[in-house]
Formats: sequence, structure tokens, C-alpha cells
Amino acid sequence: MSTPSPTVTSAPLPEPQSQLSATLRDLATRLPESLTVRELMQACGEQGLLLFCCILTFPFLLPVSIPGVSTVFGALIVFIGVGVMFNRGPWLPRKMMEKKLSRTSLLPALEKGASVFTKVDRLSKPRLLVLTHGASTNRFNGFMLFVAGVLLMAPFGLVPFSNTLPALAVLFFAIGILQRDGYAILMGHGMTVGTIAYFSVLIFGAIQGGKGLAGLIGR
Repeated sequence: MSTPSPTVTSAPLPEPQSQLSATLRDLATRLPESLTVRELMQACGEQGLLLFCCILTFPFLLPVSIPGVSTVFGALIVFIGVGVMFNRGPWLPRKMMEKKLSRTSLLPALEKGASVFTKVDRLSKPRLLVLTHGASTNRFNGFMLFVAGVLLMAPFGLVPFSNTLPALAVLFFAIGILQRDGYAILMGHGMTVGTIAYFSVLIFGAIQGGKGLAGLIGR
């Protein structure tokens, strides 16, 4: 059985931070040729788990993502969502924390993320605080982050936008919680609803296609 990671079991969730783009650019310049998920998370610095959560979404901001990676990264987001619900650092499986990441695959994602966060730093700020403050609200936001992580793990990796939509939901929730930005939280809810609707259409289409194929075979 996996044992808990000793580096993330007791740290509280961070307060809002600024200049997330600068943190990402600095991280990109310091990337070694290879590093583990644990090392990447530790390198996120003061912004902590929620910035790490954002970084996990960057590889999926393309229409089609690499199958398998979404399962691991989605599971990490699920654990982080649980941590947000209870306002403490989550337990993370050691096997996931020791997964190797290469500079070649990670650098473009960080650079793209830094570009995105340049706009986030200008536009995102504490607002619509009813959606970002209070113990019950934090628990609900953490639960929605958990849901978005589960959706990212869904086995539709080769279907266009099947990873992109839940990744955007995760990204908006993480930004909203980090920056206490209620507008970002609302966008996260919208992307989550959109993802569920999209997956429902895919499942319905697969069922109907299966019935049609069974009918042809049965003739």
C-alpha cells in the first residue's frame, strides 16, 4: 500500500497571492532535465497546492491530450480538492508523487501557462466574495474542484475537448480560490456543467451507436 507523502500532510491552504505569471516563468527557467511530481509541487513555492493544481491543467489546454496522463493528473487534482474541502494539505499517494516528468514535455506547458497568467494577474482580483469566503463555501468549492478532477479522469482522452473542458473547470476553480475571485468560480461552474453535458452527449451517442450496431448484427 502507498504511504503518505511527508511534505504535504499538514500545510494549510494559502492566502491569495499575486504575480502568478512571474512564479511560473521563474519555475520554467529553473527546470532540470527531469523532475518528479513532488519536486514540481515543492517548486511552486508560496502559492502552494492551488498553483500546482493550475500547472496540472496546462498539458490539457489543447483539443486532444495524451491518454493516461489525465488519469494521474486528474487523481492528483481530486486529492487536492479533498484538501481544499478540509482546509489542509491532502494526503497524496507516493507512487504519484514520484512520477517522473521531463523538461521537454513540461516547459511548453509552463510557458503557455505563464502567458495565460499574465492576463490573470491583470484581470483577477478579490470580488463576488460571497462565492469565495466562509467555511461552507470553501468546502463546496473544494468539492467542485474534486468533481472537475474526476471528470478529467474520464476515459475519453482521444475525443476532442474531453480533457480540455474539465481542465478549464479545474483552472478556473483554482484561480478563483487562490485569488478569491468569484467570477472565476462562476466560470468554473459553467465549465463543469458544460463538461457534464458534453460527456452525456458522448455516452448517449455511444449507446445509440451500440444499439444500431447490435441491430445490424442481429439481422
